[in-house]
Amino acid sequence: MTDESRAADAQKRGKRGRRRKPRSKRRKALVVTAWTAAGVAVLGGTGLGYVYFKLNGNIKGVDINAALGTDRPANVDNGSQDILVLGSDSRSGKNAKYGKDEGAARSDTAMIVHVYKGHKKASVVSIPRDTLITRPECPAKDGGTDRGGQRQMFNTAYEVGGPACAVKTVEKMSGIRMDHYVEVDFTGFKKLIDTLGGVEITSKKAIHDKDSHLDLEAGTHQLSGEQALGLVRTRHGVGDGSDLGRIQLQQAFIKALMDQVKDIDLFGNPKKLYDLADSATSAITTDSDLDSVKDLYAFAGGLKGIGSGDMKMVTLPVQYDPADVNRVLPLEKADRQVWDALREDRPIPKSATDKSAGDKGTVGDVVTSD
Repeated sequence: MTDESRAADAQKRGKRGRRRKPRSKRRKALVVTAWTAAGVAVLGGTGLGYVYFKLNGNIKGVDINAALGTDRPANVDNGSQDILVLGSDSRSGKNAKYGKDEGAARSDTAMIVHVYKGHKKASVVSIPRDTLITRPECPAKDGGTDRGGQRQMFNTAYEVGGPACAVKTVEKMSGIRMDHYVEVDFTGFKKLIDTLGGVEITSKKAIHDKDSHLDLEAGTHQLSGEQALGLVRTRHGVGDGSDLGRIQLQQAFIKALMDQVKDIDLFGNPKKLYDLADSATSAITTDSDLDSVKDLYAFAGGLKGIGSGDMKMVTLPVQYDPADVNRVLPLEKADRQVWDALREDRPIPKSATDKSAGDKGTVGDVVTSD
C-alpha cells in the first residue's frame, strides 16, 4: 500500500469514527428507565454478557395479558404505541419515611404515553389521582374479584388490583388498549436520579412543602434524588394545593429529566451506563413483554428520536367535584376528544383542554429546565 493510499484509508476511518461518536448523544428515550437499560445490551455484545443476565434479574414483570384475558379494547396496529406509566406511593420498607402505609400502595402518578406512528412525536395524558370514576370489575390482589363501583378514586384501582386493574381501568376510561406498562416506586426513583447525577431545574419562586420534604429557594438547582422526589410529590408548596398543580410540576420535571439524559454520553462511559442501568432496572416493574433487557432494548430503540420538545403534555380534562373540593370529575365530552385523538393517532386538539381545571393557573411555569 502506498503512502497516499494509507493516508486516504486513515482519513476514511477517521470520518467514520466522527460520524459514529455523536450518535450516543442523540439517543433520547421517553421512558428513561427503558433507555438506560437498553444500552446494556450493547455492552452485552462486547464481552460483558454477564451484565445482561444480572440486569435481567433486576426487572420485575407482570403478565397483564393473562390477567385481563379478552376483556380489552381491540389491538389497533397502526404503528402507534400506548404505554401506561405509574408511580407507586407505597409507604412500606424504605418508603416508610414518606408517611403511614394505610393499606396497599396506590398510583401516586399516572400517565398515558401515546407514541405516534413513525415514533417521532408523542402525547402524554396525566390522570389526576383524585379523579372520581366508575371502576370496572377487576381481578383482586388476594386472588378474588373486586366488583368496582361508581365514584371511586382513580388511584384505588392499583390499590385493589395492582397493575392489571390499573391497566383495565385506563382501558375502560379511554377505549384504548395499552401496549405496555411501566411502574416506578419512590426509592427506585430517588436512586435513579442520584445515579444520573441529579437533574437541573429552575424555579421561579421558592417552594416549601413540609409534607414532601422539599425546600427550594427561587433559582437554578441541581436536584438530588430526594429533592426530585419532593418536587414531583409536592402539592402544598405551589398553586392551590391540589393534585392538579402537582401534575404540572411532574410534567415540567420529566421534560428536564429527558433533556439531562440526552446530553450524557452514557455509551462512552461503560461504568456510568452500568450503574444507571442497574438502578433503572431495579426500580421498575413492567408488563411481561418488556421484562428483559433484550425487550427493553427493542422498545427503547423505537423511541430514540423523541425528545422533550417532541412531546405534548396535558392533564385529562376535569372539573372540581361540587360535592367535595378534594376530588375532581371527568369532563366527559372533552375527555372523549382526547381519547378519540389518541385512538386515531391524531394530535390532541387544544379545545379539549380549554375548560379543564387542570389547565388553569401557571403552576407549570414555576419550574423550567432552562
